[in-house]
Amino acid sequence: MDAMIKTPVAENAPRIAREKPLKIKARNVDVYYGEKHAIKDLSIDIPDSAVSAFIGPSGCGKSTFLRSINRMNDTIPSCRVTGRIEIDNRDIYDKNLDVVQLRARIGMVFQKPNPFPKSIYENVAYGPKIHGLARNKTDLEEVVVTSLKKAGLFEEVKDRLDHPGTGLSGGQQQRLCIARAIAVNPQVILMDEPCSALDPIATARIEELIDELRQNFCIVIVTHSMQQAARVSQLTAFFHLGNLVEVGDTDDIFTSPKDKRTQDYITGRFG
Repeated sequence: MDAMIKTPVAENAPRIAREKPLKIKARNVDVYYGEKHAIKDLSIDIPDSAVSAFIGPSGCGKSTFLRSINRMNDTIPSCRVTGRIEIDNRDIYDKNLDVVQLRARIGMVFQKPNPFPKSIYENVAYGPKIHGLARNKTDLEEVVVTSLKKAGLFEEVKDRLDHPGTGLSGGQQQRLCIARAIAVNPQVILMDEPCSALDPIATARIEELIDELRQNFCIVIVTHSMQQAARVSQLTAFFHLGNLVEVGDTDDIFTSPKDKRTQDYITGRFG
């Protein structure tokens, strides 16, 4: 196994990367789908206890890279990932690494809410059960209640935990999916356009929730909404045509980007 990445935090690194411990480090990552070169020589440091937003036009590689962080691309036969991605200094593409355990440490929230066709209770209890995180029924109940409370959903569903999760509103379903993700006590939560299918009120609630959760989790969000990135994130990375063009503190990226492509995208000249 290669030596772990030991890069000191540079003086010109984003402020958030200097203030917080690093959670995810990627170096020289390339992703191919067959002949298509989807991500080109990407290197980035992603801090813990913060929200990092990936922005850029459709097809620029931001979701592809997000899915490389929990090895979801493994399920695509034509996909090949080279380079190195570490979480807590451990190479996640190490051949000896248990991918099931890796994915238990990384929660994933998708574009469209996708609750299981089970009760609200069973949706949240499923992960802790299969990963053996609860010793008995009382433990499991505590995990379910705590996760629903952290997702800001418990008060709305406490009297109908045995009802189907699919019967909730879109915004509630997405919060149920977030509760399901945090029930296994992950270290990282990946969110791929988590609000794109929601109305403005539900979106605002999810954004408040993301802001609360960042105290305890490393959160990475892919979003088409620059306003959302500006509201919820502390670090922003701009992708274009498979390249990571620029990464920096969110305030700096939106007020004084260094690269003209970033400037053009933010001001609406393309995208």
